[in-house]
Amino acid sequence: MELKGIMLSTITEHSLIEERDNILIGLSGGPDSMALLYALLEIKEKIPFLIYIAHVNHGVRGKDADEDEKFVEELSKDLNIPYYSTKIDMEGYAKLHKMSSEDAGRKLRYGFFREVLSKIGGGKIAVAHNKNDQAETLIMRFLRGTGIDGLGGMEYKSGNIIRPLLDISRDEIENYIEKNRIKTRLDKTNLIPIYNRNKIRLEAIPYIEKNFNPNIIDTLWRTSNIMSEDSNFLNKYSLNKYKEYMKIKKKDSIILDRNEFIKEDDAIKKRIIRHSINDLTGSLKGITSKHILDIVELFDKGETGKSINLINNIVAETSYDDIVIRLGNSEDRISYNYNISLGKPIYIEETNFFIEAKILPRSEAEINFKDRFIKYFDYDKIEGGLCVRNRLRGDKFIPLGMNGMKKVKDLFIDEKVPLNKRETIPIVTDDKNIIWVVGFRISEKHKITSSTKNVLIIKYVKA
Repeated sequence: MELKGIMLSTITEHSLIEERDNILIGLSGGPDSMALLYALLEIKEKIPFLIYIAHVNHGVRGKDADEDEKFVEELSKDLNIPYYSTKIDMEGYAKLHKMSSEDAGRKLRYGFFREVLSKIGGGKIAVAHNKNDQAETLIMRFLRGTGIDGLGGMEYKSGNIIRPLLDISRDEIENYIEKNRIKTRLDKTNLIPIYNRNKIRLEAIPYIEKNFNPNIIDTLWRTSNIMSEDSNFLNKYSLNKYKEYMKIKKKDSIILDRNEFIKEDDAIKKRIIRHSINDLTGSLKGITSKHILDIVELFDKGETGKSINLINNIVAETSYDDIVIRLGNSEDRISYNYNISLGKPIYIEETNFFIEAKILPRSEAEINFKDRFIKYFDYDKIEGGLCVRNRLRGDKFIPLGMNGMKKVKDLFIDEKVPLNKRETIPIVTDDKNIIWVVGFRISEKHKITSSTKNVLIIKYVKA
């Protein structure tokens, strides 16, 4: 099958282009991008869409780069295709941001492409990556160290980036260029092993072809397809498990069911954690396999209160039956404090409950000690006014039935209160002491006795 037919099949199978799409071609003027342009012009007769051209002058090849830019500009005019260009300082950006020239060029290039997309009302960026590029990518990733996801290689569609040439070899591209007498530009740096990818293209692959496997390009291309298929399945399966085990999702934290999580195989646990981090922060940048493994071990042990601080302000921690991925700033405490007026319900916005208090003579009070959210106190032992607030660091009181002070923090630990719930639990105080940790214990000091004359009744009810 000729190049255009293969590319049309790829576009159709992977839904790369739809009718009336805006397709922005990253056109360097080299054989790959020129083949992409002319094949898309042919395919455009079958699928109606709009073509735009964008060219990036990387500022590293002097006169040659300027002539490439001029070539693409004139071609765009001849074909009557809207054209956009920019000149960047790839090397300067790489030094400033301490990254490789390849990474700097890629970041600046795609940044410009996305700027153009925003100007034309959105669309897709078509790039000329082919079978050989896929093979080079797999070798590079394997040498750096990667898993099954990495060995899936470049995807046919990644966000708004499409790769219609990914099923086509460089030999097929050169044959297409020659057959159709398409003029191209030659980037001489592609013939010099100065970048890692160039070294793999010019030295490693020819050596493998000569000494081990003459069809290494096709072999690696097939490998990438197999790995991609398996990776997609595992990601889909683990994403479903992630959603199934999620108990709570907030803007700064995600809580999972530990009892269900620990039943999974380690391979799925790792993916669930990646989904959690990505869902919380929108990126896995900087997260290594060591980070993920450490979190799995933490969650498997399940020691309440234990945590791991990762990069980018990410914290993983355990809390009884919960496992939590959160942003470190989620420790910024919720803070509320409301004065309690006798006989008037007070709405606590942070908990969506009302709290109200009233006073009755001991003889008129009908006392039910079994209700967790209605409690009774000796009013004459109250010092000053009443308020309801959430906990403060160092809070302590004498719980009913005890002689000595106990920290509220230790009470929560004893009662196995999850970490994420401790900040909102209401605490009723007078001017000097805690009289009730709502839902748990009242103060020994303020309990009703045979000598009580006036009863303070406090109710905590759902709004």
